[in-house]
Amino acid sequence: MRRRIGILTSGGDCPGLNAAIRGVARAAYETFDAEIVGIHDGYRGLIEGDYSEMKREQFSGILTLGGTILGTNRTPFRDMRKIGDDNVDKVAAMKKTYKDLKLDCLVTLGGNGTHKTAHLLSQEGLNVIGLPKTIDNDIYGTDFTFGFHTANDIATEVIDRIHTTAASHGRVMVIEIMGNKAGWLTLYSGVAGGADAILIPEIPYSIDKVAEVVQKRAESNKGFTIIAVAEGAMDKEEAKMKKKDREATRAASHFSSSAYVAQQLREKVGVEARNVVPGHIQRGGTPSAYDRVLSTQFGVHAAELIKAGVFGVTVALKGNEITHNLLQDVAGVSKLVPPDHQLIKTAKNIGIIFGD
Repeated sequence: MRRRIGILTSGGDCPGLNAAIRGVARAAYETFDAEIVGIHDGYRGLIEGDYSEMKREQFSGILTLGGTILGTNRTPFRDMRKIGDDNVDKVAAMKKTYKDLKLDCLVTLGGNGTHKTAHLLSQEGLNVIGLPKTIDNDIYGTDFTFGFHTANDIATEVIDRIHTTAASHGRVMVIEIMGNKAGWLTLYSGVAGGADAILIPEIPYSIDKVAEVVQKRAESNKGFTIIAVAEGAMDKEEAKMKKKDREATRAASHFSSSAYVAQQLREKVGVEARNVVPGHIQRGGTPSAYDRVLSTQFGVHAAELIKAGVFGVTVALKGNEITHNLLQDVAGVSKLVPPDHQLIKTAKNIGIIFGD
């Protein structure tokens, strides 16, 4: 029986999206009679009926390609019931497009927001399968998301390169790593890059404790300090604020987390402290070998689920097994770094401080 599969990518781009799309399509073509419909620019395309019928050859040569051939967009979940001022029901519009395209399944590649919407559509009766992508690695129920390892490689290289210039000039360098709510990327790249301090959102820091490390390294003639700080890291005083108040305070001061830490250290220790923000460099470009393999495995598992008629789930990696979770168990649940995580213990045992 022929199955007609819609595929969309939603949220921020990351390495491995095209590899996952390719995995779904090629496994579908190989194992059953399939037609693939590419939905353009995420849920916007599903709302507005913006799509294209895809041919088999379009999935060749994209394994190593960064970004997404389908385009992507962020559709806020809190506004899902409205389109602008005309009050058109977005959910009804997506259901209509799904029905008009005669889809048997919709495969959604995305992060937490994408999974919320995927779960909503599943509740509305659509056959949906999710694929977990994000460089933040904060999707519940999977050990790793695709995109994370590539971003970790890039962030680690940034720290490596900053290391040499910091040592040459005897500076304190504060490197801001992506991760607004979760500190996985900062934790992994900080350990891999040999940071002296790692500051993540899950562990509010005391700037005095960070300053102590800077001072001790200066007194021991090491001359430089490397600090990896997540964009969502906050000190203990900021942690007491409500999110809106904290964001307003930072916006008024034009501070990123790294700029704030650098300024605090200049004032407390009197050192030359500079911040570096690699930004979107961390999530652009070609996927690593690990992410190419993981994305392919995720895509192939999605095709296997379609063949078996299993929907309302999202693919996951657990140990060495590619499996899946119910969308209802994953949607709206962020996977944060536990303060007692083994890698935090490892980092502390080699002298890395977290400011707690």
